[in-house]
Amino acid sequence: MIVRIMGEGQVTLAESRLAELDKLDEELLAEMENGDGPGFRATLKALLAKVRELGEPLPDDSLEPSDLILPSPDATLEEVQDLLSDDGLIPGAS
Repeated sequence: MIVRIMGEGQVTLAESRLAELDKLDEELLAEMENGDGPGFRATLKALLAKVRELGEPLPDDSLEPSDLILPSPDATLEEVQDLLSDDGLIPGAS
């Protein structure tokens, strides 16, 4: 699957790796629900770092349709809420 991190680019990520992102996605949802700004910021950065670690970057000149779009590391809590589905940022990871 192709994952875009807004403002950074795209990576190819095996769907089998989504389960590894689920715990961070659940933490992010809980922090957003609790209004925990510092926790939200730390977990968002950890989630994006994990995507970068598990994924393979696509060339900068490649533009593939994205299966999943994640916010930039400096996105606000409100911006991330707009991207959420009922499953969090990573739908179907559970």
